[in-house]
Amino acid sequence: MKTVGVVKYTFTAIGLLMMVLALAWYANVRAFVSRATVAPGMVVDLLPSRSDNSTTWRPVVRFTSADRQNIEFTSNTSSNPPSYSKGEKVEVLYAPENPRDAKINGFFSLWGGASIVGGLGAVFFLIGASIIAIGRMRARRDEYLRANGTRVQARFQQVERNERIRVNGANPFRIVCQWQDPATAQLHVFRSANLWFDPSDHIKGKDVTVFIDRNNPKKYLVDTSFLPKLAS
Repeated sequence: MKTVGVVKYTFTAIGLLMMVLALAWYANVRAFVSRATVAPGMVVDLLPSRSDNSTTWRPVVRFTSADRQNIEFTSNTSSNPPSYSKGEKVEVLYAPENPRDAKINGFFSLWGGASIVGGLGAVFFLIGASIIAIGRMRARRDEYLRANGTRVQARFQQVERNERIRVNGANPFRIVCQWQDPATAQLHVFRSANLWFDPSDHIKGKDVTVFIDRNNPKKYLVDTSFLPKLAS
């Protein structure tokens, strides 16, 4: 439980930081583009960038600046397959005060870095924020059911492991109980919220209190307040 709490706030903070960095990166590139001079260039070589099990290729571009300097630069971005071929003509953007500060005028060359960082940041932020939002919605729902729900006594059936969730190699436990509605004779099965310890030894009787929404019995809260609190 403590791990989940750390993860949700860590993911949210990392995602927010990455999006801020992406925004700053975008603003910096936009400022560069607004003052840059345009020149025709040509890809004269492709340099391999090797990582663990893959190789990507960075184009080497040559162009002539307005003051007749012959400039050659290597793009900061690489790809596999290569985005450009040797001998391909490209448009170059460069800073007038420093022609060696140059970039290929292409979406990925200009905006690829900010897009990737911003996209990853958005994923991290949405994961963390979603966990936080779901937790708060459940807390409000549980509070509403405690105050306004119909209290019924459900017959304890078993303690099960929730195989759908796994944190640090462990699955949480859930109390399973059932109740037959006397008005409809329908049998309802209820499962508690996830518990990060086995509650079997603490269930003394055969009945468990459940708060249900009379208009929709699928909305319910299995009362586990009788259980001891897990030490942090």
